[in-house]
Amino acid sequence: MGFFSFLGRVLFASIFILSAWQMFNEFSNNGGSAAAELSPKVAVLRRNLSSKLGVAIPDIDVTHLVAISLSLKGIGGLLFVFGSSVGAYLLLLQLAIITPVLYDFFNISPQKPFFGILLGDFLQHIALFGALLFFLGMKNTVPKRQPKKKAPKTKTY
Repeated sequence: MGFFSFLGRVLFASIFILSAWQMFNEFSNNGGSAAAELSPKVAVLRRNLSSKLGVAIPDIDVTHLVAISLSLKGIGGLLFVFGSSVGAYLLLLQLAIITPVLYDFFNISPQKPFFGILLGDFLQHIALFGALLFFLGMKNTVPKRQPKKKAPKTKTY
């Protein structure tokens, strides 16, 4: 059972680790292709938040956002492979920050052809989030192995 648990964690974390590796290889002074994709979405998020809250939202450097996402994916994925709860929490944080920004299907009309694709990707990330919550829940409910207690020796007089 232990091997299959490890294999499942490796396969699950490979999504994040390989994505972090690709982001690292494309990362440059301007953040690479991930920053180019995130830039307009962060601008829309800033505009929406400032109109809803009525305050000016400060500039967000997309390069820093890409670097944070890369770090959370890489470190969280590696820690998760070894069964660490900290790794699962890092991956949860990464998904919670990036998913609503990257897959903003709620700002797009359902008649657009790519609405379904965005919605599907959003739901896939929600499923990953749920799997991490399940992992954390199971990790907290499974009792730790207790060493077997030896039967007390009877005293002879």
